[in-house]
Amino acid sequence: MRRTTAMRTALSALLLLGSWATASAVPASAADSPSRSTEPPASTSLLSAMQHDMGLTRSQAEARLAAEKTATAVERKAKRAAGSSYGGSWFDAGSGKLTVAVTRGANTEAVRATGATVRLVRHSARQLDAVKARIDALSAPAGIGSWYVDAKTNKVVVNVVTAHRRDNDVRTFLARARQAGPVTVRQTADAPRTFAAGTVGGDPYYTGNVRCSIGFSVYGGFVTAGHCDQHTGAVYGWDGSYVGNFQGSSFPDNDYAWVNVGSGWWTVPVVLGWGTVSDQLVRGSAEAPVGASICRSGSTSHWHCGTVLAKNETVNYSQGAVHELTKTSVCAEPGDSGGSFISGDQAQGVTSGGWGNCSSGGETWYQPVNEILNRYGLTLQTA
Repeated sequence: MRRTTAMRTALSALLLLGSWATASAVPASAADSPSRSTEPPASTSLLSAMQHDMGLTRSQAEARLAAEKTATAVERKAKRAAGSSYGGSWFDAGSGKLTVAVTRGANTEAVRATGATVRLVRHSARQLDAVKARIDALSAPAGIGSWYVDAKTNKVVVNVVTAHRRDNDVRTFLARARQAGPVTVRQTADAPRTFAAGTVGGDPYYTGNVRCSIGFSVYGGFVTAGHCDQHTGAVYGWDGSYVGNFQGSSFPDNDYAWVNVGSGWWTVPVVLGWGTVSDQLVRGSAEAPVGASICRSGSTSHWHCGTVLAKNETVNYSQGAVHELTKTSVCAEPGDSGGSFISGDQAQGVTSGGWGNCSSGGETWYQPVNEILNRYGLTLQTA
């Protein structure tokens, strides 16, 4: 569906944010600092999107965003207080508080003093990360969807595509995974895939025969997904005009890239609302905890919201495994790749892939934005 001329004019003034709209990001050096802006945590339209996709009332959405902002700040303090006993953390929407897992011997009073709820577990986050690293070293068959450390179960979760759960190569992989340490197996309906699309009418950017979406403005360009780089060099905007070139990309293993912007295009700290919600200003990139609400907008599927389900997940695409992705319950569709994810007013990452669609539902992964900034030495533009 093509935009109106007026919207296209506004788009070019916004950066060519012809893609997912998620907001918020900050210079890499300030990525760990939560926004100190006195602005409200979200616009009316963002709250409306959360109400629609998450079944919340306006007051519930406002309260949740405020609680999540507090939890984001608490998470950093609690992790320091737990030290080597830290076992992971997650936001509990029911209580509105952050739960922090710790192993025996932890200074639980110091952790509670940060405002977190404490849960005693057997394995530390460092131990579970080591288990996941051993699984990362295995060669995963197509029937394995992904794997990640789950703080709630205090195990590494391996997702198996239901239709392949009895395949011999899947059983062999699971047996070897269990030898690596504490593992639990879950089933998923479909195999993950990236969300690039062939060239069709629409507004994002184009390279080779692929259409993708812009993530966030950085000084000198924008960040997006690595699998969108077709190694043809040139990138073109929604109007067919030359925008710039891929300056760096990685896929698989990672899924990130950045493109320089010139030739009359410029960058601003805005994520497009596509007329469904108002355009969102980018104010920071403080990382949201597991369980926090998160929204995204794309050139194909526009605005949708959900929650953060897991971090540091390895996703087994057909092109190869991609590491350190964050999983969400937000849907996505082809053409949305590379676009933005936002929690409150904080940028979270660029869309990598997932399974399902926005009619029947599904899950989507993103590459954390701060990793991309650090990798290429980029600075986010912020309002």
